[in-house]
Amino acid sequence: MKAMFHNIRTQIFVLSGLGILWPAKKISGKTSGNKIEPPAELEKADILFENGHLEECYDLLAYYKDNNVDVQWRICRVLYNMSKETKYDKTYRKELIMQAYNIISEQIVNNQAHFEVQKWYALLLDAKSSYDGIKERIRQLENVKKHMDLAVTLKPNDATTLHMLGEWCYQVTELPWHQRKIAETFFASPPQSTYEDALEYFLRAETAQPRFYSLNLLRLGDCYLKLNKEDQAKYYLKLAASYPAKSNDDHRANKEAAELLKKIKI
Repeated sequence: MKAMFHNIRTQIFVLSGLGILWPAKKISGKTSGNKIEPPAELEKADILFENGHLEECYDLLAYYKDNNVDVQWRICRVLYNMSKETKYDKTYRKELIMQAYNIISEQIVNNQAHFEVQKWYALLLDAKSSYDGIKERIRQLENVKKHMDLAVTLKPNDATTLHMLGEWCYQVTELPWHQRKIAETFFASPPQSTYEDALEYFLRAETAQPRFYSLNLLRLGDCYLKLNKEDQAKYYLKLAASYPAKSNDDHRANKEAAELLKKIKI
């Protein structure tokens, strides 16, 4: 089963009070241990993240040793996205996921009604379980879906969460026979889904925020193709193939969409 969701080498230190290992870089001219000053610093961190400056974003957030939930979920977000960088080896990427999962697991205890915490818990649980082996990945399927559902209940029109639910449906639909047999050992009624279910979520995500994510366009085209709706498939695959490539996910969408387009009679 593929990883469900896809978007320095430096010294490691222990974040005070949390006992969590962090990939850290000394920041010139600053003294650690301060509280963050919202909203200005959080907005700055968001801008750094949105522009792909992941290390700088991490440095800013980690410098403020603050257990504030809005600091902590942002740290999880940047660690997760750093873990997708192919310039790091697999061992280091796994370390980043485990660190992020440990943080979000602490935050969810007292923040059940926080949308971002539920969303990132679902995403990081899935990412962590993918490193723990196929049996653990399958065993956590329903738990991952539960937290996605809680997140979308808290914020029904969040495009990212809707895409995540679509991806969950897509991956469950794509489970090969031997993995379905593994699922039967964990569940009285193993998780089931269809391409129609996946398509519904991908369309809702696209409606909520048009063209927000190259992989959502790719999945729309792919689902339509699997449902033998070539005109709709072609429309979205062309969008995915020409999407401006700013990340690894975008490059993947460009490549896979171009390959799928070759299967359609023009």
